[in-house]
Amino acid sequence: MKLSFLDLRKKPGKLLEALERRESVTISRRGKAIARVMPVEGQNGGTVADHPAFGMWADNSEMADVAETVRKMRKGRFDAI
Repeated sequence: MKLSFLDLRKKPGKLLEALERRESVTISRRGKAIARVMPVEGQNGGTVADHPAFGMWADNSEMADVAETVRKMRKGRFDAI
């Protein structure tokens, strides 16, 4: 399916309907294709835990206490006030 940028702005439901039908959608601006949106593979689209970046800090021993890590990150910013 092809959609213009204006169609995408005014009728975003068309994009979602096409994706639900498992169609890829080409978005164009001024007659030139600028992007292709494709449906997610799989039945449910996957979960956050399936993403490669999920849990990348799990084995980092420096971040055992999340609250303390955030406090350290913000320390310089709030000490200047």
